[in-house]
Amino acid sequence: MNRSEKAALIAQIKAKADAASFVVVTDFKGMTVEELTRLRAKLYECGGEYLVVKNTLARIALTDGMHDSVKDMFKENCGIALTSQDPVAVAKTSKLFTVRHASLEGKMLSAAQVDALAKLPGKQELLGQVLGTMNAVPTNFVSLFANMVRPLMYALKAIEEKKAA
Repeated sequence: MNRSEKAALIAQIKAKADAASFVVVTDFKGMTVEELTRLRAKLYECGGEYLVVKNTLARIALTDGMHDSVKDMFKENCGIALTSQDPVAVAKTSKLFTVRHASLEGKMLSAAQVDALAKLPGKQELLGQVLGTMNAVPTNFVSLFANMVRPLMYALKAIEEKKAA
């Protein structure tokens, strides 16, 4: 690989890393080609990507970017999982590889913190919970108001029936 090809690869990695909100430095030692292919397909389904690059090129690409905190974690066989969409979905796929470190919007995360992130509900489930909570407030207000007005309506109806008789 000549110097211009390396520069192009560094620029490509830097662009992907800068666009990503979540970057995971992984160990792929001992994984077969089929396992890597399945991992890439699983990450692609949830809006992520998996790159295997030389450590030096990855360090250079991540320097002075949002994910600068993980640039020194590239030792031995490393891969990079990145996403700009749902970090929880990528963290859930972390069972398929060994996590070394991660960066969530520039904040360094350990492997244990990535596991904790994987236990959170996904983006769609969280949006559903928020919408359910937002919908509960007006629904409960209307129900409470109806329960306050209902006895008054029963009393007025009883008075009307009494006067009619």
